Amino acid sequence: MKIIDHIYINGEFVQPNGTEVRNLINPATAEIMGQVTLGNIKDAQNAIAAAKQAFKSFSKTTLEERLQMLQRLHDVMKEKSEVMIQATVQEYGAPISIATMLMNLTLRNFLNTQEVLQDFEFTQYIGKAKVVLEPLGVIAAITPWNADYTHISGKLAPAIAAGNTIVIKPSELSAIQTQLFMECIHEAGIPAGVINILNGTGDVVGAELTRHPDVAMITFTGSTKVGKIISRGAADTLKRVALELGGKSPNLIMDDADFNIAIPLAAMSCFINSGQACIAGTRLIVPEHRLEEVKKLITAAVEATKVGDVWDKNTAIGPMVSQQQYDTVQRYIKLGIEEGAELITGGEGHPEGLDQGYFVKPTVFANVTMDMTIAREEIFGPVLSILTYKTEEEAIEIANDTVYGLSAYISSSNLARANQIAAQIMSGRIEINGLHDEPHAPFGGFKQSGIGREHGVYGLEQYLEAKSIMGYDVAQIAGR
Repeated sequence: MKIIDHIYINGEFVQPNGTEVRNLINPATAEIMGQVTLGNIKDAQNAIAAAKQAFKSFSKTTLEERLQMLQRLHDVMKEKSEVMIQATVQEYGAPISIATMLMNLTLRNFLNTQEVLQDFEFTQYIGKAKVVLEPLGVIAAITPWNADYTHISGKLAPAIAAGNTIVIKPSELSAIQTQLFMECIHEAGIPAGVINILNGTGDVVGAELTRHPDVAMITFTGSTKVGKIISRGAADTLKRVALELGGKSPNLIMDDADFNIAIPLAAMSCFINSGQACIAGTRLIVPEHRLEEVKKLITAAVEATKVGDVWDKNTAIGPMVSQQQYDTVQRYIKLGIEEGAELITGGEGHPEGLDQGYFVKPTVFANVTMDMTIAREEIFGPVLSILTYKTEEEAIEIANDTVYGLSAYISSSNLARANQIAAQIMSGRIEINGLHDEPHAPFGGFKQSGIGREHGVYGLEQYLEAKSIMGYDVAQIAGR
């Protein structure tokens, strides 16, 4: 039984003023594995005050000092990576292969930010003006449960690289993972008050971070519904808001694609991170005349996807994070059936032999239409909807018929055609003929998938404010 009863404020592990205690559940067994004491409004205020005080000196640190801090954070976490991976498997339910991938992404966030910082010009010249890019102040970060270390590091690294201080509210479902992250920060010797982390709920701690006048910016990853609440809460103080929100990503398979490659990849893109991923390709858009072929291929791909033992390196899908998320996925599967979609594989209930824990059957529906709930709403589970098109124009129309615009996927043997289609898709990231990654490319969404961008130069600039100085090279004229 893990007891998490401290938060990290001003360089110290302190007991929270809050007294609410939540159980921590192992998703693979549905058994209690720990408890966390949540922070409250007073704790949030203390963390903000510590960050505000630390900003006075930290904003004046040199580039080299901040580069060294990023390196120390990387090195400490790399040394502790095995225990951190184990915590992700146990607390989140990620299969060991996914937990390892998420840990590697976390480490890479620090190194990639280093690379950007080394070459970044904080002073630029535009015509007669000197433009200085300065840190904003206190940053508040609110992160989700589906990749605790990765999301925290993805916001923390550029924030401190820019010279800001930060207060982080991770998901209360990730308290054991967050505890390990806090210990790494402390061991890395980051100056007191620069990084502050407290467990707490969104409606208490998150709300205080959002409305507090001493917070200059709030960066949030999570649902579009909560993103809208944060935007409204931040409006009174006109703080900068960066939102990485939901998705209902289309996967367009053109009639000239190699279906033996594209369809298994489509299953993989939908089931990534057990389907609990904002970038999941959950809408598979295929030529109408090849639907029967797609059904056979996708069924074979699902049957080859291992569900279950999270410690098995071959397992691709683990449990949902909580009973609530399990129930949500079950509700959508039931809705798909009720609204007339054709159930190809999967369905309601637990997979055979996996009655313990929050496991769901990877599920595929065919003959889905865009008026169905499963085609329009983000499910955040391993549920794939197959839609059909008659023409390329119709495929593009279906892809764009959504309030979201985070990611999209295109498969075609004609690269020029694929790029022409990509130019017409309203999405922040598009992947052609495969699952690709470029850590320095901006990541973020169109429409209701968010505001702002993460990663690379775009991500660093998000944490900076531009100051224009004119006359910087003009000496005062005597007598005037």
